[in-house]
Amino acid sequence: MNGIFLDITLVLILATALGMLAKWLRQPTILGYLAAGILIGPLGLVEISNTEVLDAFAEIGITLLLFLVGMEMRLRELRYIGKPALLTGIGQIVFTSLIGYLITRLLGYSTLSALYIALALTFSSTIIVVKLLSEKHVLDSLHGKLVVGFLLVQDFVALLALIMITSLTPEVGVTGQLPLAVLSITVLKALILFGIVLLLGKYVIPRLLHTIGHSQEMLLLSSLAWGLGLAALVTIPQIGFSIEIGGFLAGIALADSIEHFQISSRIKSLRDFFIVIFFTVLGLKLALSNLTAIWFPTLILTAFVLIGNPLIVMLILGLMGYRSRTSFLASVTVAQISEFSLILVALGHRLGHLDETAVSLVTAVGIITITLSSYLIIHGERLYDRYRHVLRVFEFRDLRLGTDERQTAPKDGHIVLVGCDRMGSSILHSLKELHRDVTVIDFNPDVINRLMDRKIDAVYGDISDPDIQESAGLAKAKLVISTVPGFDDSINLLEFMKGHNPKAKIILTTEREHDAIRLYRAGAYYVLLPHFIGGLQLAHTMEDDPTLRSLRRQRNQDLEILARRI
Repeated sequence: MNGIFLDITLVLILATALGMLAKWLRQPTILGYLAAGILIGPLGLVEISNTEVLDAFAEIGITLLLFLVGMEMRLRELRYIGKPALLTGIGQIVFTSLIGYLITRLLGYSTLSALYIALALTFSSTIIVVKLLSEKHVLDSLHGKLVVGFLLVQDFVALLALIMITSLTPEVGVTGQLPLAVLSITVLKALILFGIVLLLGKYVIPRLLHTIGHSQEMLLLSSLAWGLGLAALVTIPQIGFSIEIGGFLAGIALADSIEHFQISSRIKSLRDFFIVIFFTVLGLKLALSNLTAIWFPTLILTAFVLIGNPLIVMLILGLMGYRSRTSFLASVTVAQISEFSLILVALGHRLGHLDETAVSLVTAVGIITITLSSYLIIHGERLYDRYRHVLRVFEFRDLRLGTDERQTAPKDGHIVLVGCDRMGSSILHSLKELHRDVTVIDFNPDVINRLMDRKIDAVYGDISDPDIQESAGLAKAKLVISTVPGFDDSINLLEFMKGHNPKAKIILTTEREHDAIRLYRAGAYYVLLPHFIGGLQLAHTMEDDPTLRSLRRQRNQDLEILARRI
């Protein structure tokens, strides 16, 4: 027991130290955990005697990771990701896997190994990408919404891949032939299991959680029992799936429960502990002795992920009519492989389909691409500004799918409205009643098409895009109103107007008081704080009319306006 305790302690100390180093270097902490495993295993700087215990901890970590991923993947959201994100996600998966398979086969790998490696190259890290985009405050931008949409498609396909892989026996790794009958039975079992889990998640589990939800301790324990219990249940021979599938499905069953936020917040810390062990064990098993044999394939596949993947996404988005800036900023987010990729090859190795060389190859590609792609995402705007003239070759506006770019040239002295959903639509209604000349900028194609049907000048795109700024005539506008709360977009807009149209009045929107002060100092004429204005208006109403009768009249007016909007 003392040996197990010492091993776990050493792993955590080393992983923590290298994770902190990675964070200081502005790298994902995953790289620090992998490096810890490499120091422990292949380099042998720390001796570990109880790898079986670490393997068990790693399996718990993966189960909890996929449990939480499943909780965040509410299936009903698949309906709202939009056609562009769906087409981009599917197109990128198809082309990346096909090209990756051909490259891997040319490098001399077997059919099954090539399939595994090609799939691993296909998925991008949702965790890393969303974290970096969130830190840059661009999740609400056009390219941010596209990225989140096609990453959701990737995660769903990754789940299907894991389900299919668990149906393959170790003999497949020897024969290289895929048993279609077994695959068909697996798909049928998966559909049945999926249906049962969805029914439990809709009718049984919410009532159970509601019963015990008053006790935070029991809520945590019952959630863990459900997640780990289902993961263990699906591994029995009669079902024959992996613990990864069980954890993922257990999470999906809780995704629509009202307690899922509490469950997620309480399990994350526990997941982080075990996931550190998983990535450390993965690095521990990296065969450095194979590096001399895999350095050339690593170089080729790394170049494909860093350059080929973004080119594929840029081409797809360009064919759908997106401008080069949006296409480029979205494309650099796929220039790395995912934690799903590492889980995939680890599962393949556990099932006997892959040897250590293939696992080492994917892990090496992952380490390099995760490191370099972080810089591409962080400095994407600078890279685009430097190469924007070259990147415009990916603009194919005549082939736009689903959006129409009909728009008239704006007149001098017009009003530009940025964002026409919710608050923006109310502002537009008032401006049109005042017979004001308005040009709208929005990145929702449905909104643009509705406005064009009403003969309202509209530009489809991102306000930070210089081409969009020119198309909307910002340099000639007398008033610009932005309902987009993103701080970086607002600062970009202020800088553009300061250089091209300093006399225009700029009204901006933010959700934080601190950002409002910064925007005022940067030159904003007025800053909308929706929650502040709403609270202030209610306070004034209560002061002027303690009986709140006027509020009832206002309520009826609001209902009429809402009914017209719907």
